[in-house]
Amino acid sequence: MKAYFTAALVAWSLTSSVAFAGDGALADIKQAGVIKIGTTGDYKPFSYKGPDGSLTGADITMATALAADLGVKPEFVTTTWKTMLDDFKAGKFDIALGGITVNAARAEVGNFSVPNVTDGKRPIARCEDKNKYATLEAIDRPSVRVIVNPGGTNDKFAHQHFDEASIEVFPDNKVIFDQIASGKADVMVTDGVEVDLQSKLHAGVLCPVAVKEPFTRFQNAYLLRKDAALKAAVDAFMRKELDSGGWKKKLDAAMQ
Repeated sequence: MKAYFTAALVAWSLTSSVAFAGDGALADIKQAGVIKIGTTGDYKPFSYKGPDGSLTGADITMATALAADLGVKPEFVTTTWKTMLDDFKAGKFDIALGGITVNAARAEVGNFSVPNVTDGKRPIARCEDKNKYATLEAIDRPSVRVIVNPGGTNDKFAHQHFDEASIEVFPDNKVIFDQIASGKADVMVTDGVEVDLQSKLHAGVLCPVAVKEPFTRFQNAYLLRKDAALKAAVDAFMRKELDSGGWKKKLDAAMQ
C-alpha cells in the first residue's frame, strides 16, 4: 500500500509538473497570439514614436522580429520612464524595451534578457562648450543649467551627483536636446549612444563633451515578465541576433 501511494505521488508530481510547466508568461503569450510590448517611444535610436503615431528604432525592429520568432503578433503599449515599473507590475505589457538600463529596482519585478548594449553616461552640450563640462565637478556649479527627462536613470544620476548646479526636469524627451541647442539649458548627462546620435542630428550645434571616460558603465536589456520559459526564448533570440550581427545592423540603421 505504501509503495502504491509513493508511486501514485510520484506520478501526480510528474503530471502536475507537466501541467504547470506551460502555466506561465510564455504560455499566456502564445495562447493569446499576441506579445504586449511596453516602450516610451521617445528615445532614439531605440524607440521613437513619430507625429503619425508610427514607431521606429532598433528595438522596435527587434521586437517585431522577436514576435515573429515566437509565432505571435506584436502589440506596442506606450509607457513613460516615470510610470514604466508601475505599468509593468500592473500587467499592461509582457516585455519592456527601448534602451532600458539594467538595475536592481527593475530586476526585482521582472527578469532581464541577455543585454544588447554596453554603454555609459556622458555629457552633451553646445559645441562651443564641448571642453567645458568634462568632469562632474565642472558641471556641478551654480551657474550651470543641467536638464534631464523625468523618471529615468538620467534623472536619478543628476540628482545623485549635482548639488550646486540647477536641474530642470523637462517633460518631453523628444525635444529636450533643442533646449540645449537654443541656450535654454547647458548640458545633459545621458547614455553615450544618445549623445552620439543627438550630436549627429544637431550637427555643428551640439557635441559630445570631451570626457576622458564615461561617468558610469551599464548595460541595456529587455525587461520580461518572470517566467523561465519566456526568458529562455528571448535570450535565444537575442543571442542569435548578437552572434549573427543582426542587432548591430538594426542599431546602425537607426543611428542614421
